[in-house]
Parts: sequence; C-alpha cells; structure tokens
Amino acid sequence: MDKFKFEKLIIWQKAMDFGEVIDKLSLEFPDREKFNLSSQICRASDSIALNISEGSIGQSNLEQKKFIGYSIRSLAEVVTCLFKAKRKNYITEKQFTYLYDESYHLMNMMSAFRKNIN
Repeated sequence: MDKFKFEKLIIWQKAMDFGEVIDKLSLEFPDREKFNLSSQICRASDSIALNISEGSIGQSNLEQKKFIGYSIRSLAEVVTCLFKAKRKNYITEKQFTYLYDESYHLMNMMSAFRKNIN
C-alpha cells in the first residue's frame, strides 16, 4: 500500500511505534499534567514521525537533512520529558530505562540516515 516514500522508511515506522508507546505512557500521568507534561511529551513524540515524513516530500536533500534534524531535536525533547516524568515518579526506573534506550537507538538510526542522504 506504500503510496508515499516515507512509509517505507524504517525510521518513520519506528518513530510511529515510539509515538504510540509514549502516548499510552502519558495516559498514566496525573490529570494535573494533562495540559503540561503529558501534552508536551505527546506533541514532541508525534513531531518525530511528522518531520521525517515532511522532509521526505521535500525538493532537495538539504531540506530532507534539515527535517531529520528537527526529528532528532524532537526526540531530545521527549528524552527530557522522560527525565522529568521519572523525577516526578510518574514512570518507573524500568520504564525510563527502556524508553531511554529506545530513544537512543532511534536517534542513532536517524543520525545514520541523515549522514547517508547525498
């Protein structure tokens, strides 16, 4: 069914999966965080896949590299939100470690992808 080229990108697929995990996790945060940390972490995690897809439609390789950079920055924002959630005891150490490792793996994949754009 892949009608858009970004659908074939493993980094886009992984970013989509990662966003769903983060969304589910944020539902466990206290209600008082609905418009704060929950909203922030969901927007940032969604932005990862959104920027990958937007960059893939671009007119130039330079533009695609720029949007992958935006995705990496959004991922860094998610990681910071994870640290905040851990400090506030909204997530366990085990949840944090798993998502931190997933974030690091995704960042490495995106960095390698960006380097290979000619």
